[in-house]
Amino acid sequence: MATIETGPAVDSRELFEELARRMNAQPERYVPLGFCDIDLGVVIHRPGAEDFRVLVRFAEYACTAVEPFPEALEHESSCTLEGDLEGFAEMIADIRANGRATARHTLSSLVLLGDRLRLVGSDPIGVDRFFRYAETIQTFFDGAAQRVPPSPSLTP
Repeated sequence: MATIETGPAVDSRELFEELARRMNAQPERYVPLGFCDIDLGVVIHRPGAEDFRVLVRFAEYACTAVEPFPEALEHESSCTLEGDLEGFAEMIADIRANGRATARHTLSSLVLLGDRLRLVGSDPIGVDRFFRYAETIQTFFDGAAQRVPPSPSLTP
């Protein structure tokens, strides 16, 4: 359940749509980071339940779509960030507590360690895009710490 203190659940489309709205409402945060062109699959493994799956599309300085991401469409992503619910929840809790991801809770750290989150993809160039655009993707997730009202739509 979403509250002003915690925000939307980590394994909800609502969270990713909210992060997209926040990104698109703040181009001044993203333009200095450079353009971003990646379709990032996110798969969160939930214990005893179906995996949460979403495709987050970035183009230029915006998040252009948050879509369902069925296994049959995995080929549409540049790469996929996957991990267990607890790993994603710890990262988002750290962001909400500190205003941004700190130390071992950044996406880069978590992916490089590979014990809680990992990056997968069949195309090496697609996987490389994650690291090329890591600062933009991290800033997108860091949006979970913001306490600003959402803008009315996903489109930039």
